[in-house]
Amino acid sequence: MSHAHDSALYAQWVELLGWLEAEAGARGLGFEKVADFPDYIYRMERPYDLPTTVMSVSLSDQGQPLLVAAVSPRHVDLKGVSLRLMGGSKHWHLHAGERTLLEGKRPFTRERLAALLDGAVRGVRQSA
Repeated sequence: MSHAHDSALYAQWVELLGWLEAEAGARGLGFEKVADFPDYIYRMERPYDLPTTVMSVSLSDQGQPLLVAAVSPRHVDLKGVSLRLMGGSKHWHLHAGERTLLEGKRPFTRERLAALLDGAVRGVRQSA
């Protein structure tokens, strides 16, 4: 994988983080960082050159985890972003495209994220 491709992935990850935070706020969900990149944690005094230190985040509904989103650390060869619904088998694997994350060959849009979250929230709140 080229460094340019990696740069695109991490820039697109930052955009997804913004979408996740905004969409969580619109639905009354909690949004919190789960983990930083390992190389950020152990970098000591060296500068950090990725656009974020956040490697994974969690969305929760009334304190219960709903969705976890994570990006691959830099040392992984085949990098991507994963979205996982908690308590089920639903998950999505995204990879960097030229301008946005891709779900297979289809662009992963904020509208797609909103639809996934609406379904997850509806399912959790109906079963409660």
